[in-house]
Amino acid sequence: MKFKRKPNPHISPSCQSLSAAKMIKWVQGVLCLSVLVAFAACNAPPVPLDDILIEKTFEPEQCVRSVKVGDFVRYHYIGMFPDGKKFDSSYDRGSTYNVFVGKKQLIEGMDKALVGMCINERRLVKIPPQLAYGKQGYGDIIPPDSILHFDVLLLDVWNPEDGVQINTYHTPSVCSRKVEVSDYVRYHYNGTLLDGTLFDSSHTRMRTYDTYVGIGWLIAGMDQGLLGMCVGERRIVTMPPSLGYGENGDGSDIPGQASLVFDVVLLDLHNPRDGITVTNQMVPESCTRKTVAGDFVRYHYNGSLLDGTFFDSSYSRNRTYDTYVGRGYVIAGMDEGLIGVCVGERRTITIPPHLAYGEEGTGSKIPGSAVLVFDVHIIDFHNPSDNTAVVVTFKPEECEKQTKKGDFVKYHYNASLMDGSSIDSTYNYGKTYNIVLGANQVVPGMEDGLMDMCVGEKRHLVIPPHLGYGERGVTDEVPGSAVLVFDVELVELEEGLPEGYMFIWNDEVSPDLFAEMDKNQDKQVEASEFTDYIIQQVNDGKGRLAPGFDPYRIIDNMFSNQDRNGDGKITEAEFKLKADEAAAHDEL
Repeated sequence: MKFKRKPNPHISPSCQSLSAAKMIKWVQGVLCLSVLVAFAACNAPPVPLDDILIEKTFEPEQCVRSVKVGDFVRYHYIGMFPDGKKFDSSYDRGSTYNVFVGKKQLIEGMDKALVGMCINERRLVKIPPQLAYGKQGYGDIIPPDSILHFDVLLLDVWNPEDGVQINTYHTPSVCSRKVEVSDYVRYHYNGTLLDGTLFDSSHTRMRTYDTYVGIGWLIAGMDQGLLGMCVGERRIVTMPPSLGYGENGDGSDIPGQASLVFDVVLLDLHNPRDGITVTNQMVPESCTRKTVAGDFVRYHYNGSLLDGTFFDSSYSRNRTYDTYVGRGYVIAGMDEGLIGVCVGERRTITIPPHLAYGEEGTGSKIPGSAVLVFDVHIIDFHNPSDNTAVVVTFKPEECEKQTKKGDFVKYHYNASLMDGSSIDSTYNYGKTYNIVLGANQVVPGMEDGLMDMCVGEKRHLVIPPHLGYGERGVTDEVPGSAVLVFDVELVELEEGLPEGYMFIWNDEVSPDLFAEMDKNQDKQVEASEFTDYIIQQVNDGKGRLAPGFDPYRIIDNMFSNQDRNGDGKITEAEFKLKADEAAAHDEL
């Protein structure tokens, strides 16, 4: 059976009329022709470029600035022919290529290729001969009519009209002062080139950079870039080479014509003309007295640098700092800052370094040229010339007797420090405190405060430490050098004996006193006889012992004074009355 072929619209009529054998030969011919055409295309000369071709092989995430005509750029490149053969490289010379863009300092194709590039961007640029070295080529390096390929990495861009660029990325909430010309600053920084290459850092040296601003101690760009900063502020300062290290760089880490980027944090700021600054945080409503030069002050403090870095605290030692003020015992700024304060006052004292620890600092805690900030709380103060301050808060209408030396007194008290901290109170024990005035049974300031007082009278006593517990204080109760405050109430008064007497007669002295004591009539008085007799006289109201003391100890003392030879017995020859003695003795 024979089949008739259907016409194929994609094959020419002549082909359709061919036999199968002829068709096979025809297809083979077409394939050979195709191979020949492809071979010819691969070995044909390059198709001429009308313009540059740019392939971006790397683009940075951020592009703050791109190259414009008239900018100065620094870049690395590798120059190659289309077959990949290298004819030049800036890397081989170890130096970037530095040039103005769009000012015919480059071949025309490169002038065009650099426009729009960002820092750290990388481009593969193909430049036709008419935009490169044309028909002349370039000596023995670049043949005539050469297409050139450049692998370009942009590292820097700036313009002669550029100034300092400032980008503040952290501003402190409080800024009481900003950097001005002639100020002295301490700051940390990281210094990089525009492509991010680090060339220097104060952080790696673990020491701030300390300098005057605006008087030529810094490169011009940094002199400008620091002005107006607050302590704690962070900013990026970018400067062109004309305000940095110029055409020559620094000879090592900073190349010539390099833009510089400084990431700066300002830590400290003062002026050599500065004095201390005092800011009152809390002043008590009542302030009867303020500190003057020569006073001794007890205060707590927290010490920090201007950026808030802590360096010392009296609270951490759980002890006040105690010193004279106005006498050079502390740094000059603190000496001045503690004048004119009230007990209980809180103030912040800011001290420039020339009134603190100067250019040297104190080593690890306080760096050189550091401004210091002290938050101070005044606990108490006194003057070495102070006496006990007595304020009568209540006095009864009738006052027949007033206390004097030798009196036995009973009183209540509340004791505290000047800051109100409680020390002790007799009310807690439910009984009075009992002493003999003038017998050194209490601190001298209390002796003074209880003199000439009526029963029922109340007083407020302020006792300086030299009349209290002195520099040592009382362990776990009263700090050293503490001013004491007592609110006292006199409850009872028993009149004492005249000075020098421990016993007095209320009646006439018996002329047979020795015989009355000598109960066994052996012409000598033993201690028991003496004691029994004196106790009997006191009980009968004929005599009186000094109040507030142990009666038996007084009597023992009286006996010892009469026992002249110390044999434990008193003879009539030894026995004498007080009035008969040439010198005063605590005896009959």
